Amino acid sequence: MKPALLIAVAILTGCASLDQSACRNAYETGFRDAIFGLQRQDDIYAPACSRRGAQIDVARYAEGWQEGKYEFERRKMHGGVD
Repeated sequence: MKPALLIAVAILTGCASLDQSACRNAYETGFRDAIFGLQRQDDIYAPACSRRGAQIDVARYAEGWQEGKYEFERRKMHGGVD
């Protein structure tokens, strides 16, 4: 599967499954996005969470995303992710 298509599917899947739980669990949401190699999505999640009556903690999202990015890079260096 082409990388651009894979990223598009992951983004659409993430947006489609965004619920109040994902909004409340900002760290886990950020980690999940980064581990899949996605760029930060907090600018997309903030209004989407707001429409669902929730708020995303952008600082916690950023922390989770950074940790996920470290893990993504570590796995990539060791051959776990191509």
